[in-house]
Amino acid sequence: MALDIKLGVSTWLWTSPFSSDTISLFPKIKKMGYDAVEIPVEDPSLIDPAIVDRALKDNGLAPIICAAFGPSRDLTHDDPSYHQTSFDYIQDCFDISAALGAEFVAGPMYSAVGKARLVSPEQRKIEWDRAVTNLQKVCQMAQKSGQKIALEALNRFETDLINTTSDLMQLISDINHPAARVLLDGFHMNIEEPSIEAAILQAGEKLIHVQVSENHRGTPGTGQTRWEDFKSGLEKVKYKGTVTIESFTPEIKELAGAVCIWRPLAESQDKFASEGFNFLKNWATN
Repeated sequence: MALDIKLGVSTWLWTSPFSSDTISLFPKIKKMGYDAVEIPVEDPSLIDPAIVDRALKDNGLAPIICAAFGPSRDLTHDDPSYHQTSFDYIQDCFDISAALGAEFVAGPMYSAVGKARLVSPEQRKIEWDRAVTNLQKVCQMAQKSGQKIALEALNRFETDLINTTSDLMQLISDINHPAARVLLDGFHMNIEEPSIEAAILQAGEKLIHVQVSENHRGTPGTGQTRWEDFKSGLEKVKYKGTVTIESFTPEIKELAGAVCIWRPLAESQDKFASEGFNFLKNWATN
């Protein structure tokens, strides 16, 4: 049974940060066969939505907006000034997403990526409650902007707050707002979930975006991912969104260091993207 999905790729596979100049990748991405491009917004000031929108239309690509949460963007921080910095940044992401005709902003927006510590149950509850309260505000912002948020669980080495789909669904239940939805990332799921299929079923109708790479962040089809379980789960929840390859180039040292990629994961980033597309196309249709 074929999946009714679109295939996308993140520009992080080639470069960072995304800017209006990054549209030079769009013709290549379209030629490879992709339907969509995932645009990571690291610095909103580098992006002119009018220029990007024109390039998307010229190349017949749909946009997906992914937010990036470094140390200064943290809705669980003890200092409320970090919350305001996060709100301002997230609003910029909503504005870009709306201008490009996208429907949601995705990412682990509850906390800063890399904030992984052993904290007391009391401190964990404080930070959990902050995440809920602040994400309720973010959902209200999203609704006013005609957007949703796709929240993402990260593996234990990148956050101590939301590691599994169970954690994520509890957070969304506590937020209790229709704009709060789910992004599942196969890389993190391969580390944290006993069953990829069960995790997808748990996300259910809240699932609006999927990211994939291999268990080692490499090209889909070259590792240990149980792709048949992935497909079965997506079929059962009738997922009709985009499946996007998200990995990173070792050439951009700051980005590679942040995600602990110390060596090339393919002969070239173009080969990563083209072979990844071919594998996913075959996986989705056969």
